Amino acid sequence: MTASILPESPLEQTLLADSALRAGLAWGAPRSGHPEGRVGDHVAAMLAGIDDSDELRSELRFLAIVHDSFKAQVRAGEPWSPDNDHAALARRFAAGHTSDERLLATLERHDEAYWIWRTADDPEGALQRLLDQLPDVTLFARFVELDAANEGKDLTFLWWFRRRLALAGRSPAHPPPAGGEEADDVTTSRRSRPPRSDRRRSPGRPASWSPSSSPGCADAARS
Repeated sequence: MTASILPESPLEQTLLADSALRAGLAWGAPRSGHPEGRVGDHVAAMLAGIDDSDELRSELRFLAIVHDSFKAQVRAGEPWSPDNDHAALARRFAAGHTSDERLLATLERHDEAYWIWRTADDPEGALQRLLDQLPDVTLFARFVELDAANEGKDLTFLWWFRRRLALAGRSPAHPPPAGGEEADDVTTSRRSRPPRSDRRRSPGRPASWSPSSSPGCADAARS
């Protein structure tokens, strides 16, 4: 998949003009959990899964654009630290563009539910503690679902996550399906809708990111 990401707001134009974020979108090769390769293609697939009528559309788009765009700065083989963690780096970058703690906390902790499921001795208890620490469980849950529903992801995690939310009475609301389509009972996107690159272009502005517009993207794709 080779996709473009077009901005829908002045904030998105600013994000997508940033050289560090653009380099991060161009980074990546096919790997476990990400058969699409480039981060930008993963982001474009996520954006395609956000309904036009979704009341959280702008928040989910912001999160999608930023969340994995600093993986290129992680130094493989070095110990974890806030300076060597793509989620912490994403939060740091986003803090220069928003003070909304709902967005910042979701960015910083967007992979924690997955790692709890994979590694925790008491995953149910650990997930509950995570949810209790979040300023907006609904936004966090919607974003985790959006990320986990993409091609190459282990849908067993998504099933577990949604089940735990339901048992805790914290299942997020979703926009109703448009056009009479049936909602998919596993993912948050409708599989009957073909993937699309971002449909709304800001008037008079060119596409803000595409693989061909990012210096070194061919090298990044082989990394």
